[in-house]
Amino acid sequence: MAHSTYEQWLATAVEEARAGLAQGGIPIGAALYGADGTLLGRGRNRRVQDGDPSMHAETSAFRAAGRQRSYRGTTMVTTLSPCWYCSGLVRQFGISRVVVGETATFHGGIDWLAGHGVETVVLDDPGCTAMMRDFIAARPELWNEDIGEDG
Repeated sequence: MAHSTYEQWLATAVEEARAGLAQGGIPIGAALYGADGTLLGRGRNRRVQDGDPSMHAETSAFRAAGRQRSYRGTTMVTTLSPCWYCSGLVRQFGISRVVVGETATFHGGIDWLAGHGVETVVLDDPGCTAMMRDFIAARPELWNEDIGEDG
């Protein structure tokens, strides 16, 4: 698939991340695309907004996509490297590819996914990196809560 397609798909995830930040949440967005490039679902980290610790961006996009007969050939696009929880979701349901905006602020499970046969593409998007760095600097306690660290 073309790099330009991944950048277009990332724009959808970035819109979600910005919407989450505007709502007082953590600025991580995601989108799940079908093998044919159809947008199946999009979502944002809603842990703060919903008071639900499991509502990560990838989970939100996955739920928005609804039930699929198979996830083979699908692509999860996310602004930030998926955490272990979301990496497990990708493996559990056989999502074929993960496109990541950035891994500089959080490396997560991207190497583990690659080691288990998931195609991984890291875009190193400077806008995604800046958005997370600014958020982490402004709200370190909320960030540490999100990644399961004491601070």
